[in-house]
Amino acid sequence: MKKSNDAVLREHLLELLKGGAAHAKLEGVVGDFPAKLRGSRVAGLPYTPWMLLEHLRIAQWDILEFSRNPKHVSPAWPDEYWPKQDAPPSAAAWAKSIREFQKDMEAMQALVANSKTDLCAALPWGDGQTVLREALLVADHNAYHVGQLLTLRRLLGAWKK
Repeated sequence: MKKSNDAVLREHLLELLKGGAAHAKLEGVVGDFPAKLRGSRVAGLPYTPWMLLEHLRIAQWDILEFSRNPKHVSPAWPDEYWPKQDAPPSAAAWAKSIREFQKDMEAMQALVANSKTDLCAALPWGDGQTVLREALLVADHNAYHVGQLLTLRRLLGAWKK
């Protein structure tokens, strides 16, 4: 039986959101990131691994909440999208950021996978955005910054793969 265009679109979106294929997965880049390097800077770059990880988490959460909650208020740009500290306050904070990122990614995937979600309908509380656009934004934003994290890890000498 041939899949509907809607089913094919959802399948491709979910594959894109999950990462892999042509993109690095966050978990593979940050899972065993050396604790001593999580707050390290490289000359010429304005961020640390911790800052990138937290930015990924915050931005993804914001996009998810905007996609499903008409009362959501986004953080102030850019100040509330980036942590003020170079390093995580603890190993637990690093692990929590990863867990929350994963939880929100699973929620975005569930929203996309739900056949009751009209991917192309304008969100009534937005100004033309759709769940399709927001899912693509999450995938694009995540791929961009996970790539930066991987490059930063390489520059710090902590990438052996």
